[in-house]
Amino acid sequence: MTPDSLPRDPAPDATLALLRQGYRFIPDRCARFGGDAFRTRLLGREVLCFSGPRGVRLLYGAGGLTRQGAMPPTVLRLLQDKGSVQQLEGAAHRHRKALFLRLLVEEEAGETLATDFRRAWAERLRQQGETRVLDSASDTLAEVACRWVGFGPQISADADLRRALYLMSARTGSVGPRVLMALLRRRRVERRLARALDTLAPGSPGHRIARFAEDGRPLPPEVAVVEILNLLRPIVAVGRYIAFAARILVVEPRWIPWLRAAEDPELEAFCEELRRTSPFFPMTAALTTRPVRHEGLDLPEGQWLLADLWGPMQAASAFARPEDFDPARGQSWRGQDSAFAPQGAGDLASTHRCPGEKVTLALMAAGLKVLCRDLDWHAPPQDLSVALNRVPARPESGVILSGITPRA
Repeated sequence: MTPDSLPRDPAPDATLALLRQGYRFIPDRCARFGGDAFRTRLLGREVLCFSGPRGVRLLYGAGGLTRQGAMPPTVLRLLQDKGSVQQLEGAAHRHRKALFLRLLVEEEAGETLATDFRRAWAERLRQQGETRVLDSASDTLAEVACRWVGFGPQISADADLRRALYLMSARTGSVGPRVLMALLRRRRVERRLARALDTLAPGSPGHRIARFAEDGRPLPPEVAVVEILNLLRPIVAVGRYIAFAARILVVEPRWIPWLRAAEDPELEAFCEELRRTSPFFPMTAALTTRPVRHEGLDLPEGQWLLADLWGPMQAASAFARPEDFDPARGQSWRGQDSAFAPQGAGDLASTHRCPGEKVTLALMAAGLKVLCRDLDWHAPPQDLSVALNRVPARPESGVILSGITPRA
């Protein structure tokens, strides 16, 4: 089967439709066409779009693919940037990815960051008495992450820099002046961190990245800064998951006593169901570097591919009553399949799957402990809707809490 045999979106170019529909763009069209893949044009380019396990397996398991040139330049520069581990392939990718696995999976990053975040965020909320969860959680995570990476207060205490770290992911789906301002902020952060490389604490994650050797030489400073940002930015983005966690506590307060009594495995299961139900990263992209045959589909060299990550997690074929929030489903990053891929799929060491899921879950659990075990609070009337045409999505109000006091 060739791409020509797949259904084709009749629109001459579907870019505006993608902007209007966001997370629903790929899964809705697949449902309309009665399959798991279709052809369309985006930004004037021919692209194959997949929604379902086959597409996830393709982009997180097949050979002959590259991430270079697969993302719009603004998205690339706000997120991974040129020269990052995500832009590498083969042996070069595995070599640098091993460093991230050591820092984020094999060592105690999750425990260290979660302990620091829980203490700092709970103290901040106690002092303020009210909060917008998306803002305060993201900003606290930025401060905690900067310290963990190895920077001193000249970096971690810089509110403008912390805001820029948040905007790197928050503006990825934007167009026009908003994304341009986020790009300018990122460039200022890169220059600031480059000047601070010599101040990194010896042995810290940032220091280890700056000293990491490839071909017998340390990474160039500009690449080291990009990779340090690839630690900082995703940690800050976990604030969005924590906002979704706060939202469900407001919408379904029955979960609060359950979480107060939950053991760690139950708490992690709750967080995994939050990752399934919360629209986070909508899709991933790649290009074929040679002809590729994948599960009955023959792809030519240079084929642009998009795989839907959110839609498969809402499919009844993979999750019974997917609209229900059910922590007993049992999905886990430790034994992940291609239907549950909130931050990618496949083998951690060899694919482009995010290496930060262990840290993500630890930070989400810490946020829930603050909200359910450390503090009492009220939620005033507010708009908690989630617009799926906003990428990345969020609860509309950011989740406002008031009357925050220490829990007796």
